[in-house]
Amino acid sequence: MEFVGREEELQNLHQLLQDNKQVAIAAISGMGGVGKTELALQYAIQYRETYNGGLCWLLPKTGDVGIQVVQFARTQLDLNPPEDFDLLAQVQYCWRRWREGHVLLVLDDVSDYEQVKPYLQSLPSRFKVLMTTRQKLGRIAQLSLDVLQPEAALELLKSLLKETPGRIEKELALANQLCEWLGYLPLGVELVGRYLARKQDLSLAEMLRRLKNKRLDERSLSKSKSEADMTAQRGVLAAFELSWQELEDDDKQLGCLLSLFAAAPIPWKLVEQSLPEEDAEDLEEIRDDRLLNLHLVQRKGEGSYQLHPLLREFFQYKLTGLDKGEELKRSFCRVMVEIAQYIPDSSTLEQITAVSPAIPHIAEVANNLIQYVSDDDLYWPFYGNAKFYNTQGLYNQALPWYEKCLEVTKNRLGDEHPDVATSFNNLAFLYGFQGRYSDAEPFYIQALALRRKLLGDEHPDVATSFNNLAFLYGSQGRYSDAEPLYIQALALTRKLLGDEHPDVATSFNNLAVLYYSQGRYSEAEPLHIQALALRRKLLGDEHPSVATSFNNLAVLYYSQGRYSEAEPLHIQALDIFERRLGVNHPNTVNVREGLAYLRDRLSLEQ
Repeated sequence: MEFVGREEELQNLHQLLQDNKQVAIAAISGMGGVGKTELALQYAIQYRETYNGGLCWLLPKTGDVGIQVVQFARTQLDLNPPEDFDLLAQVQYCWRRWREGHVLLVLDDVSDYEQVKPYLQSLPSRFKVLMTTRQKLGRIAQLSLDVLQPEAALELLKSLLKETPGRIEKELALANQLCEWLGYLPLGVELVGRYLARKQDLSLAEMLRRLKNKRLDERSLSKSKSEADMTAQRGVLAAFELSWQELEDDDKQLGCLLSLFAAAPIPWKLVEQSLPEEDAEDLEEIRDDRLLNLHLVQRKGEGSYQLHPLLREFFQYKLTGLDKGEELKRSFCRVMVEIAQYIPDSSTLEQITAVSPAIPHIAEVANNLIQYVSDDDLYWPFYGNAKFYNTQGLYNQALPWYEKCLEVTKNRLGDEHPDVATSFNNLAFLYGFQGRYSDAEPFYIQALALRRKLLGDEHPDVATSFNNLAFLYGSQGRYSDAEPLYIQALALTRKLLGDEHPDVATSFNNLAVLYYSQGRYSEAEPLHIQALALRRKLLGDEHPSVATSFNNLAVLYYSQGRYSEAEPLHIQALDIFERRLGVNHPNTVNVREGLAYLRDRLSLEQ
């Protein structure tokens, strides 16, 4: 197998070892399976001429390092330290009489630096010490290893399958997916590559399917007895197990909680909210002194952390045996539901930016943990994701969330439940935006019928159904069907919610749009003005709904040839949309185009 993807690290490591005038101790740190031992071995091979005093490879995990040094000196250097010396004195005796020249000492897999430190303090300056470790070792010069770059991971996979040329090229996309699923972890890529090399009839597609199905239990991730030439001594699961054994119970709980989040950066505040009974400072200590120190979690930015994909699999694997596992899942789901509930139906750019980091984690609940969400909250993980995309005008991305919401609520709650009616309504609403009117109508009608049956004729949700069905009919030009529904919606909303409510303003606006579509401008204008005034009063001058009212009134004036009155309204609408929704939002684009048409008209008249 070729050594790929670490050329820069080799050079950096050599520089680290040469920089100190006396004793240079460089630690190659990183999570299990990242290739620390292999890098140390390749360094020793490539720079062997630098160390004419020889190489001594020590294994702290297998026994006392001092005893190993003395044994090496006796067998390899013909040194005989006096037996009446204590062990430290015998080691110092060996250092003083070591073969001439620069010497490289490799301490592979150091878990407790204090145990080896006494033997290193009296080293002559010609000795260079290289340690591999999963931990951070304080002030010691350190080279931290990350996973491979995607190109290097693919190159490593190719090098393992060179006996079957063209195999990777034939399934290149799948090869890339395979490396991605393995999180570009060298040990994972090497184990899977060697497994594929032994199984020449196994396609990459089938290999990927097995990994996704069996996960860390997939046999390709275990080290085969036939792989005697591998640097790594164990498979992925066993490599991670070593770090797990160094954790306390609270450390393990935090790692398992992090595994419930999606394979995406995790805002730390969400972690704290998921463990409300734990002290925030204690959690920080566990994160920084244990999980980060052992390279079990990565810092992705200010207040943001993430697990490597295979470590996430490992912690989920361990979660099944954790006493508080079920409790952690319910607590995590509760936090995600609360965030989903606070996503507005009409979100501004600022609100979208604020909630964006939580979206993949809400999706994780909807896709994989929905059984831990109560019946009362079942609807929210799906609706939260749908709102996030819908409010940005990303209707194709919102659609599967609306569809899945309907499917899941019906399956668990039955056909006759208010949340099922709401799911019908929301799916129909999106179909209407996409111009799929024939798909939308039966869902709107089902939603209205179910709401009247379950909630009675006088309920705000019934008014909403009247309003939405009317909007659909208006969009189809079925004005005689739409008008009585709009009037019913307005009357019912005012009766139930009073004259000063955002839903009343929406009813004014929708009825005005209907009249405008029919050319009934004199009836539309006062309703648009009422809607605008009420929205400004209730929502403030900067709300996107206010911008919608500005724009609708501007369009009305444009249609009447009242261009000078329309222009400032268009400008106000565009300004609000650009600042609150962004320059590329569909609403912003529509208003910008409308203003351009208006200005073309004004220029022609001048």
